[in-house]
Amino acid sequence: MSELDPGLAALLKRNPDGLVPAIVQDATSGQVLMLAWMDDEALRRTLATRRATYWSRSRGQYWVKGETSGHVQAVREVRLDCDGDTLLLRVDQTGPACHTGTTTCFDGRLVLGESA
Repeated sequence: MSELDPGLAALLKRNPDGLVPAIVQDATSGQVLMLAWMDDEALRRTLATRRATYWSRSRGQYWVKGETSGHVQAVREVRLDCDGDTLLLRVDQTGPACHTGTTTCFDGRLVLGESA
């Protein structure tokens, strides 16, 4: 198994658990779908396969989005923010992104803003 490119790894600013938040955005609509966590290995796997792979903090294991549900994320782009502490994945989403069955994890809980 290869390692994450050392140049990229040097740019990442990880939290104390070695994780970086990954914001996931629909590449076509621009809609924010979800937030997940990646460590170096999850990022390496994502870059190698173009299938979104994350670290599950609750289960303590890697998971490939859609591996069991079929709601896959085909990764078009991975970007690193200016501080190196957040990733942006632009994906082609198949099916709902949220484990609750909604299109995005940000449906239904408007805290501030104009309601439709």
